[in-house]
Amino acid sequence: MSTVQREFAGTRPLTVITHSALLSGRLLRTLRRMPTFLVVGLVQPVIWLLLFGQLFRSVVNLPGFTLGSGGFLQFLTPGVVMMTALFASAWAGTTYLQDIDRGVMDRLLTSPAGRGAMMCATMAYQAIQTVIQSLVIVVIALIAGARFPGGVVGIGVTVLAAVLLALIFSALSNAVALLTRQQATLIAISQFTTLPLMFLSSAVMDLRVAPSWVGRVAAYNPVEWAVVAARRAMLAPADWSTVWARLGLLAVAALVMGFLATRAFRAYRKSA
Repeated sequence: MSTVQREFAGTRPLTVITHSALLSGRLLRTLRRMPTFLVVGLVQPVIWLLLFGQLFRSVVNLPGFTLGSGGFLQFLTPGVVMMTALFASAWAGTTYLQDIDRGVMDRLLTSPAGRGAMMCATMAYQAIQTVIQSLVIVVIALIAGARFPGGVVGIGVTVLAAVLLALIFSALSNAVALLTRQQATLIAISQFTTLPLMFLSSAVMDLRVAPSWVGRVAAYNPVEWAVVAARRAMLAPADWSTVWARLGLLAVAALVMGFLATRAFRAYRKSA
């Protein structure tokens, strides 16, 4: 009997919260043994932040660029935080693929663990990674000279927006993994979705200087919702009506995607 199954056997009452905590602990133990994945995931964002922050710092002087009063680094930081959350969560389904290949998934599905708990655990694990990476990026931005008038509250909203974004796309990634069971398919779908979503947002550029159709598409883009919520919260005074509206959209999208991803377990069992 595996460690997780022994823990379930001695757990009373068996609840979704208890199951989620146990399964999240299993994933966190893996992260603790191999923290290099967390560190490696920060290499590219730091390059974006420091290199792009210097390379494109003059774009704030373009006519129509109205969101760069604090400098391009201040403008770019929320975008880099969201891009990091997006790219990392798009690979979340890899954990399920590994469990499927090793036979762990089938053992978990025959254990007392609920399907919702299994999905919540992987999403919670991704959320914890997102919190750590987001805070590291903000600290690096501060060291590099960025200033955020919104203070600690603005930074907290930025981390919250990044977590909600990570929940949406980690659920999507998990669903793809369960439905396809193929690493190549997961990679292809991740690349197909993440890059367009990143560039169809204001993560790296003020949409006022972009083609009008990009702005219309961005209105339905979860990445844009997260970037706008973070960027508005980091200003002083913050535009809280916009912030709460975008956070609300992200929360609803996360709940819907979590529900749909949990339903994907049915398709997995039928094809097993």
